Formats: sequence, structure tokens, C-alpha cells
Amino acid sequence: MSTEFSRITAIPGICGGKPCIAGHRVRVSDIVIWHEHQGLTADAIVSQIPGLTLADVHAALAYYYENLDAVREEMRAELAAVDQYEANSKSILQARRTHIKRVS
Repeated sequence: MSTEFSRITAIPGICGGKPCIAGHRVRVSDIVIWHEHQGLTADAIVSQIPGLTLADVHAALAYYYENLDAVREEMRAELAAVDQYEANSKSILQARRTHIKRVS
């Protein structure tokens, strides 16, 4: 990472190697979701995450805007993985219904 983004790290084994705020397990994509998709201000994010500073949040957003394609692709891949997991997994209720039908 450049010194411009010294608050942002991407270390294998921490947050899956995804870009995150240094010293925290808060990914850049988490900040983006909270800010752009849930409408939280930088101040609101800081008030909800102990130890996070406004500079951290702004660094994450700056990183996002400088790396839009990469961060958006990471977010799309994560959503696809969740969709795949949900498609291949039964809920407890679905499993019970299947079990009850077999028993009946």
C-alpha cells in the first residue's frame, strides 16, 4: 500500500486478505456498505465502532474510490458466495419438513 493509504492494509490471514483498516478487523467493503448502502455518515460509523477514527473511515472511502473496480468485484464475489451457500443449504425448518415428510 502507498503511504496515501497507510491506514489500509491487506494481510493474508486478516479479514481474508481483503483491504481493511490497519489495527482493526473492519474491511473497506464494510465501510462502503455502511456509508453508501445503509446511509450512515462517517461520524455515525465512528460512533458505532470503538477505536475507529474519522480519518480511518475517510481513508477507507478514499481507498474505495481509488480502487472502485477491485472493491466492487470483491463485494460481488462475496455476495455470489453467500447466494451459493444459501442455495445449497437448507434452513432448520426446511430440514425438519423434509424429515417429517420422509417419516410420514
